Amino acid sequence: MRILILGGDGYLGWPTAMHFSYEGDRVMVVDNFSKRQIEMNFGIEPLEPIATLHRRVALWREITGREIILKAGSLLNHRFIYKIMDEFQPDAVIHYAEQPSAPYSMWDREGAVFTQYNNVIGTLNLLFALKKHCPEAHLVKSGSMGEYGCPNIDIEEGYLTIEHHGRTDTLPFPKSPGSFYDLSKVHDSYNIMFACKNWGLRATDLNQGVVYGLETDHTRLHPELRTSFHYDDIFGTVLNRFCVQAVAGMPLSVYGQGGQTRGFLNLRDNIKCVELAVESPASLGECRVFNQFTEVFSVRQLAEMVRDAARKKGMNTALQHLENPRSEPEEHYYNPRHVKLQELGLKPHLLSEAVIGEMLDYISRAASRINREVILPRIKWRQDSGIGRPSTPGVPPDAAGV
Repeated sequence: MRILILGGDGYLGWPTAMHFSYEGDRVMVVDNFSKRQIEMNFGIEPLEPIATLHRRVALWREITGREIILKAGSLLNHRFIYKIMDEFQPDAVIHYAEQPSAPYSMWDREGAVFTQYNNVIGTLNLLFALKKHCPEAHLVKSGSMGEYGCPNIDIEEGYLTIEHHGRTDTLPFPKSPGSFYDLSKVHDSYNIMFACKNWGLRATDLNQGVVYGLETDHTRLHPELRTSFHYDDIFGTVLNRFCVQAVAGMPLSVYGQGGQTRGFLNLRDNIKCVELAVESPASLGECRVFNQFTEVFSVRQLAEMVRDAARKKGMNTALQHLENPRSEPEEHYYNPRHVKLQELGLKPHLLSEAVIGEMLDYISRAASRINREVILPRIKWRQDSGIGRPSTPGVPPDAAGV
């Protein structure tokens, strides 16, 4: 197959590209490297240095003999993505190319505007490119479980059948996002549904939980093939952050009461979910939604698991409850369904003490690179962050002036 991966420089995009290339598919990666610019603006970096995408692509070819085509450019440039679609003619488009940080989107007006403009307009340009040049290609979109929020009912996979005043219909599941980032994903979901319904496109919207982990079989082939592992308050996810704090001898910072409950999945399972979606595409005119996670944990449960695993390795750590910088319920009902990917054959790598132990061992080898100054939250949902005024990459003048 011909696989186009948008956002190929990222934590998820790069290992996904290696996986499909290794399986024999013709792979092209696209990135505008805006996340690297945000990292520089905020003075944050992954735990270990990440080679440029150009270097990783070249090294991949040296090691495996397989080629990954690289194109640098932005989805905000519709001519760029039109040209890519016209020339490459992908069978499947895997779309990770969005600003991925909820905290960054809540930083201030500029963070919110960049997130919404980059994510929503970029995806719209992609949809029009598909319509014009590849109307039968299958779009596999990285969505977010955060679109749903924390409703006091079970969360279905994308759609809900309701009965109201004696009539029944199946409608998109109600959305209650918790950040401008999650809001951008909601906009994407509705735009994709609309395009499938009206233009006959095909799409799978993967409402993804929180991803954790450092390695895949392919990142292990060479140190410079590693993917970006963040632990900071902008791009770091909660389990990754807890593991770094344990290695650094810091208390595990639990926001509020710690009852916030979410879906989680291993990095390896994220790649498998995408592969399963690609191998069993949606029908023309269909926008299907899969809830992409394997387990549900509260923040407090995760912190306790990391604490216990760390203590068995001689790391003396404890939980520390901080004032919650986010606007979110801290104790709530949470019961999302996630059966569709399992029906396609997903066999998950579940979180265990052994898995956490492997993460702690890996992080310990890079302990000298941990920057303790960027771990605790600096951005608060209800007020301007006040953490400097780094320029926002990629915001066009007309958007920046809104």
